[in-house]
Amino acid sequence: MTDLPHPSRSPLEALRRADKAWLTIVLIPLILALFDRPQVGPTIRFAVEALGHTGIFIAFAVLAVAYLKATGAESLLAKAFEGRQVRMIFLAALLGGLSPFCSCEVIPFIAALLAVGAPLSAVMAFWLASPLMDPAMFLITSGTLGFDFALAKTLAAVSLGLLGGFTVMAFAKGPVFADPLREQPAKRGCGCGSNPFTGKPEWAFWKEPTRRAAFRDTAFENALFLGKWLLLAYMIEALMLHYVPAEVIARVLGGEGVGPILLGALVGAPAYLNGYAAVPLVDALLEQGMSNGAAMSFVIAGGVSCIPAAIAVWALVKPRVFFAYLGIALAGATLAGLAWAAVA
Repeated sequence: MTDLPHPSRSPLEALRRADKAWLTIVLIPLILALFDRPQVGPTIRFAVEALGHTGIFIAFAVLAVAYLKATGAESLLAKAFEGRQVRMIFLAALLGGLSPFCSCEVIPFIAALLAVGAPLSAVMAFWLASPLMDPAMFLITSGTLGFDFALAKTLAAVSLGLLGGFTVMAFAKGPVFADPLREQPAKRGCGCGSNPFTGKPEWAFWKEPTRRAAFRDTAFENALFLGKWLLLAYMIEALMLHYVPAEVIARVLGGEGVGPILLGALVGAPAYLNGYAAVPLVDALLEQGMSNGAAMSFVIAGGVSCIPAAIAVWALVKPRVFFAYLGIALAGATLAGLAWAAVA
């Protein structure tokens, strides 16, 4: 019996399934070769040199996240949702701003907490703070934008979580936050796996083969993820610095007052790739005249409203709660921008 030939995948289907970030990395030099050949070399060289400059931060970040994953330290997050509501909000905001896990990874965890009656206020605090900062993002932000900016963004992430948590707590019985869950919460994610927030951490992870494998796999996946997005972001940064007139950025997002800061928050959502790729982009925008306050509001609003973070909320709660989440994020981003502009 002869084997039936496998159906060949059409070029359109192959293109649809291709990783869009890697595809864009390849397309940028090809497009430049067609329209501005002399700029191909400088663009690639800029991106590679910038990636090399942040290499030590990437290495530390990758190893730190792999260690936390292999030890099972994420199980400590569950303790943020025990005890009195005020305590829960504070711990959820703090751990959300420091946890090294992607937004979609915590969907099953949050779904379980909401199902057993954890207050939406603590969940909202965690949701708002979680996509904004983690150990890897802190190191990369610190290496590119400076330690002060990274620390300020961390404080802004925790503060935004507190703002959201206490706002929900204050209006918990109102029409927006009452009965917040969807009838059948979606269970889709980014493929991060099932609920990891169980069990006791094992700090000496190398004693167990499964934990050693988790360390190896997590390190590889994060190195590939960070390298891909940062390489793309540095290419875009090179293009921005070369083709976008600095006076345009300075005119739109420069200057003082609330206007540029609010505009930075509003454009953060559509212009945001992810927290890692945003760092080089903000660096380029700052060099071209973007104000400090607008830069902070951009990364805060963009981080909360980026697709993975937004899906994590949309999947579980009703639209009115989702739009409240976005509204709190916009208000918090504007406040963070104003605060950073005052001290930077």
